[in-house]
Amino acid sequence: MSLPGSAQNTPTTPIKHLVVIFQENVSFDHYFATYPEAANPGGEPVFVARRNTPSVNGLSGPLMTSNPNSAQPFRLSRAEAVTCDQDHDYTDEQKSFNGGLMNKFVEFVSVGNPSCDSGHGKSLVMGYYDGNTVTALWNYAQHFAMSDNSFSNTFGPSTPGALHLIAGQTHGATVVRDAGSAATQVTAGTITGDARPAFDDCVPSTVNTVSMSGTNVGDLLNKKNITWGWFQGGFRPSSTSTDGTAVCATQHAAINGALTNDYIPHHEPFQYYKSTSNPHHVAPSAPAAIGKTDQANHQYDFSDFFTAVDTGNMPTVSFLKAAGYQDGHAGYSDPLDEQTFLVNTINRLMNRPEWDDTAVIILYDDSDGWYDHVMPPILSQSASNLDALTGAGLCGAMTDGAYAGRCGPGLPDLAGRVRCRHSSVHSLRDRQGSDGFA
Repeated sequence: MSLPGSAQNTPTTPIKHLVVIFQENVSFDHYFATYPEAANPGGEPVFVARRNTPSVNGLSGPLMTSNPNSAQPFRLSRAEAVTCDQDHDYTDEQKSFNGGLMNKFVEFVSVGNPSCDSGHGKSLVMGYYDGNTVTALWNYAQHFAMSDNSFSNTFGPSTPGALHLIAGQTHGATVVRDAGSAATQVTAGTITGDARPAFDDCVPSTVNTVSMSGTNVGDLLNKKNITWGWFQGGFRPSSTSTDGTAVCATQHAAINGALTNDYIPHHEPFQYYKSTSNPHHVAPSAPAAIGKTDQANHQYDFSDFFTAVDTGNMPTVSFLKAAGYQDGHAGYSDPLDEQTFLVNTINRLMNRPEWDDTAVIILYDDSDGWYDHVMPPILSQSASNLDALTGAGLCGAMTDGAYAGRCGPGLPDLAGRVRCRHSSVHSLRDRQGSDGFA
């Protein structure tokens, strides 16, 4: 597709606006294990699929009744929407795969915290929701494309997933501040953990920071004069220090009443690159400047997106990131709060004249470690002290010239696409690490 503002300047498809909604930490099986069949117990929203709805590569037969893991998959009810965050460490996820047998999730990525496991203990990692809880997502899947074989590019947590989204790789990292554990987050110049972005005032001084070299998609869009932006909840500072640095302290509560910060720095990948960063979280100079290069440098608060849309200045490419309590990340968010964000955002877009030429893609950064039964093809081998997929220190046989610390693809996650025109708005991505619409 040739995007507006490019050399050809005339789109070769009806799509003139691309919106990427980037959510957190869900595997495909965690949300779609039994799609399109929901249990429909009393007291929960009913989901009944349309006739001839295709099945997915989910959980059925022996995978349900004689699963090779030490605990069997089980349905989480709507009352269990708030759960523990699972272990999604680069090394531990590889160990859970056990060389492709996919049978060590309970042992290596389950947390088993009594305060948030609803009595399931370490078996919680095997839990999945159906259309009675993730009702909006299942309804979107009824109307839009969903791929059940999309994978995250590598194993591990949010930072690698976010960087892969905008740059297609995680190599080129330089540790700017080592607060004591940088070696577990960066190996041989490759990010494997959640080191924070170096170009961001709102990163605490007690954590590791990293800068990235190379080119990201924002740089490429700028070269083509294509309007774009990253819009994240809580990016607008809650205050500014006397030295001009931004303070990001706005919070919201999820459905269980627990407060969490709206802005989470390591979920903002463009802040790792000096060329596309906005360290002081400066606001755009005017609504008409949103999407263009000015003092904000294409990095915005989520509210700026609809300021641009409502004034007829919707960027050609927009990345949307929910505030923490609505991003779907277990531990501080949940599928019900997440769906509130997704549905409200998409409904608002559907009521705009741009809807007929807009494509919406819903993606997830990683799986959170939630069980998924599909072993991806390992296209990027690695050998480092953090690898463990095919043996201690190994992820296949690393070839000459390859970068260590990039074992993958990793767990299947969700991805989806909401297409323009007449129906609802969603499409799930191919298998990625854990959450995906496409």
